Amino acid sequence: MPPAEKILWSKLKGRQLEKYKFRRQHSIDEFILDFYCPQAELAIEIDGDSHYETNKPEYDAERSRKIESHGIKIIRFTNTEIYESLEGVVGLILKQLKE
Repeated sequence: MPPAEKILWSKLKGRQLEKYKFRRQHSIDEFILDFYCPQAELAIEIDGDSHYETNKPEYDAERSRKIESHGIKIIRFTNTEIYESLEGVVGLILKQLKE
């Protein structure tokens, strides 16, 4: 697991966010979600540097459309956001969980 994912997982595991259960490396069709909360149908994706390579944004957009077709909402964060504003990221996740 990449460092940014490890950091965020330390805040998600064990029902730490208002008792919401998260899974890591959860499969949907042919895709693997970084983190998934089945109760809220919320996926969290952490985008590292590889997500900004040529053609990667188009792939990510198509991947998101396919995952969202299952009724799953996806929120994305960059590695930098995890490293520099972890509490802000957690706050945004909590907001999405409550919506």
